[in-house]
Amino acid sequence: MSQLDYIDQQIISALKADARKAYSKIAEDLKISNSLVHQRIKKMKDDGVIEKADLVLNEKKIGYSTKSYVGIRLKEARMAAEVVSLLENIAEIKECNYVSGKYAIFVLIYAKDNDHLRQILYNQVHEIDGVAGTDSFICFTTNFNRSIPVISNAK
Repeated sequence: MSQLDYIDQQIISALKADARKAYSKIAEDLKISNSLVHQRIKKMKDDGVIEKADLVLNEKKIGYSTKSYVGIRLKEARMAAEVVSLLENIAEIKECNYVSGKYAIFVLIYAKDNDHLRQILYNQVHEIDGVAGTDSFICFTTNFNRSIPVISNAK
């Protein structure tokens, strides 16, 4: 785990609020040098703390009205890696996780509508060798979606 000090945490907070914020503005706001901001961000990128700044689309405005979490049961646990590699080819699957409990895999699917979701499940997911079945959990509304908090190193 990378050690993040107060300055790193403040830089991350600024970038979480606006990932396009100029480094010079972050430096000005934090009353530190522009070069220090550049150095800290480069180090956090090199250490893998900052992976990327991502473009976030409004799924409803581009035609996706159905969002569903889907639990996937496997025929055999040893098939998990192959199933995941094939799920990755389905463009509408935004996220895929191994989980504990009744399901081996949980995915997040965006679809144009419920019929499109059904087509994705029946014609793509269920066709993958190793998938025993699925259960869908339709998301009515996303109440909030935020980045994870930075863990303080202060004792």
